[in-house]
Amino acid sequence: MYGAEAGGAETERTAFRRAEKRYKLYKSQPPRSRKQPVVNRTDLSDAIDFLAVLESFERDGGTPEGIYRFECPGFALPIFCLEDRPGFYFIPCALTTEEQCHWIRQSLISFPQPPNRTNHTAIYGPISDLLTAVQNKKILVAAEHSNVDLVDNNMRAPRYIFSETSLDAHVEGQGSCKSVAASVLLRKLRWSTLGLQFDWSKNKIPNDLCLLAKKMAVPAMSSGEEFQPEAAIVNYFGPSDMLGGHLDDMEADWSKPIVSISLGCKAIFLLGGKSREDMPVSMFL
Repeated sequence: MYGAEAGGAETERTAFRRAEKRYKLYKSQPPRSRKQPVVNRTDLSDAIDFLAVLESFERDGGTPEGIYRFECPGFALPIFCLEDRPGFYFIPCALTTEEQCHWIRQSLISFPQPPNRTNHTAIYGPISDLLTAVQNKKILVAAEHSNVDLVDNNMRAPRYIFSETSLDAHVEGQGSCKSVAASVLLRKLRWSTLGLQFDWSKNKIPNDLCLLAKKMAVPAMSSGEEFQPEAAIVNYFGPSDMLGGHLDDMEADWSKPIVSISLGCKAIFLLGGKSREDMPVSMFL
């Protein structure tokens, strides 16, 4: 986060916190005649829509105040920058529909696969083929209480495995043990890590993902220098989820860019300044 906060009341008064509360999805208690909660309308008039900026630029060559088109020799895609946020590059329509579908599938099928780690790993150990288990309506049960024969002394063996039903989670004389539906695990999947973050060089980022990151990092690199991605994190969000404001300050070399790609449903992204007191720039992803 943006350093330590003095207290709850002060946190509420910072510009960044006010923006977070403004764009957060709120639901009202519905009347008794309605079963579903009512989603409150959010004022999005200040959020930048770079797709509209691109369409306007292609139509008349102009851009809104504070936004300019960045020219990068040899880079075919349009790039826009903000005058008061140097080092930020926005590339609308960076991926085709087919490419977006490919990476969404990879995010659900390949990226959560062991040895990659997810937010479930610390609790359940390595979980393989989660999406397939969801499609087959399977249940995750403790391996030592299942009917599946595992290698006894293999520390790499999963602590939990998928079963056809939750009946395997019950052992005579021992009562019941924890089990969870694969669909619940998928819904609660929040992140998976690739590259150096999880195995310190034994495993590498997929080659096609490296190539994509290198391509998108070109505008932020010095002429003739090539970006070398080493680690990645994939975040998963549901329709009402929110990632709180934070500072990406873990990189040893701040001169190298962070490539962020947004896929799926439209969302609001807040680009902060040097402190929480700086009014963030809101934009559609």
